[in-house]
Amino acid sequence: MIRKTILVAALALASINLAQAQMSAMAPGATGPVDPARTLDAMLTGFEQECMGVAKAMPAEKYSFSPASLNIPGAKYGDVMTFVQEVRHIAQANYGYFARAGAMKPDVDMTAIGNITTKEEAVKVLASSFAFGHKAIATLTVANAWDPVAGMGPTGTRAGSAAGGVAHGFDHYGQLVEYLRMNGIIPPASVK
Repeated sequence: MIRKTILVAALALASINLAQAQMSAMAPGATGPVDPARTLDAMLTGFEQECMGVAKAMPAEKYSFSPASLNIPGAKYGDVMTFVQEVRHIAQANYGYFARAGAMKPDVDMTAIGNITTKEEAVKVLASSFAFGHKAIATLTVANAWDPVAGMGPTGTRAGSAAGGVAHGFDHYGQLVEYLRMNGIIPPASVK
């Protein structure tokens, strides 16, 4: 009985020492999983800074620009979006993705966004969509980040919707960068 008690005490002490060694091997100040809201919000902030930069850099009179207007021989653009349509699309997508991530309803009329035609209105609604995204991401926790999202299929989660919003947005950001360059404007992120 005494040997058994000594063995249990030794195992307990070894387990405590192992746990302390593992904790000291972690990054300074780390105590467990990283807050998903912090990680995803940093991603959104990076996207927001770049996207708002291009939206502001395009002159108001060029918001109706699309590559189709260049009449490049042999080029087939089909129904390519104009600059303002791209900005509107990003804003609407932000509201859609981040509403699912935050399990909350958009605080705007989504249909009205589709009617925006001016730079001033487009920049304003884009900024509002990012503010909504930050608010939605702030609701994510270690406990709920991987909760399923209805209508997103078997892999759709709240965190996945937030990450998807950033990934989708960067696709359209790339198109906006090309639109700027086609108009002789250096995108803000490329200015040295």
